[in-house]
Amino acid sequence: MPTQTCRWGFLSTAAIARKNWKAVCLSGNSTVTAVASRSQDSASRFIDECMAESPMLPARPAAVEGYEALLAREDVDAVYIPLPTSMRLEWVLKAAAAGKHVLCEKPIAATVSEAEQMVDACANAGVQFMDGVMFSHSDRLESLRAVLDESGPCGQLRRLNAHFSFNGGPDFEQQNIRADSQLEPHGCLGDLGWYTIRFILWAMDFQMPESVIARTLRTMQKPGSPEPVPAEFTAELNFANGVSAVFYNSFVTENQQTVSISGENGYVTLNDFVLPFYGPELAWEEHQHVLEIDNCRWNFGQHSRRNAVVEYSSGEANAQETKMIQTFARCVLTQETDPFWPQIAIKTQQVLNACRQSADQQGAVVSL
Repeated sequence: MPTQTCRWGFLSTAAIARKNWKAVCLSGNSTVTAVASRSQDSASRFIDECMAESPMLPARPAAVEGYEALLAREDVDAVYIPLPTSMRLEWVLKAAAAGKHVLCEKPIAATVSEAEQMVDACANAGVQFMDGVMFSHSDRLESLRAVLDESGPCGQLRRLNAHFSFNGGPDFEQQNIRADSQLEPHGCLGDLGWYTIRFILWAMDFQMPESVIARTLRTMQKPGSPEPVPAEFTAELNFANGVSAVFYNSFVTENQQTVSISGENGYVTLNDFVLPFYGPELAWEEHQHVLEIDNCRWNFGQHSRRNAVVEYSSGEANAQETKMIQTFARCVLTQETDPFWPQIAIKTQQVLNACRQSADQQGAVVSL
């Protein structure tokens, strides 16, 4: 294996793979050597279209028919797996058996048992496992961590609120695989809730909640889908230190990617915590509003401050998805796997499945 470059194979030509193609091109320590699809023509079209926008590779990647054939290649060190959730267990296990490091899209699995099988297989094979949560690699989180310390402007944390939604439009339920329980069994909870849960866990330093209470507010069912899936979902997480968190996900509510983190002395807001707003900075705001009462005068004073890190929203060398590829590739190239990434993936899966269990039991309290 080369000592300076991680050689990637893409298992699938899913739309999100195009973003990670560019991230690989910009990373400085990675390259794409092969792309697999169910047909060679499909893989070749994907390569042509990606190279038309991001051609910064030393050679044109091989177009491979079938995922098994890609895993058998000696010029692939790591695989990126953006296949539907129901297919991920099979191909993560096969990739680990083939000695390939694994970057897996989210949710990584349908169940906690499946997720644990994936992580254990990669650990036993000595290969890195990581889920594809790009914001986990942003410099914004590192800077924000100091704000959330008890000595920071927020003080002791009390409440977190995370919201991630988009309106899929009139044809979403009829055409999109995220409304098909065979392919994406958790619907909006899997597709969007993975991010809201992950951010809450990050804010809590990955302390697990003691219990969850959740509700499916609306379902969708694509033609041919055996069961409906959550299309609008909400949950509350309760932690041992009295902190609580709530999140909301939806396929029928317009674009919103907001987080509010409230403490005893103030609160912090982010308006783009998953996909940053277009531009050269990633920002957040700190708020310490004050109610001033003087006899008949009641003035509620706004005291807010914008903070930002210099980091492009996407598609650049310092963007969060590029940093994700760089971090993963360093684990591959140094042959030093980092257990942190599979650990937090398992925790996210555990909370997700507990929320789904509660919702399926009409809001019953589920302990973790």
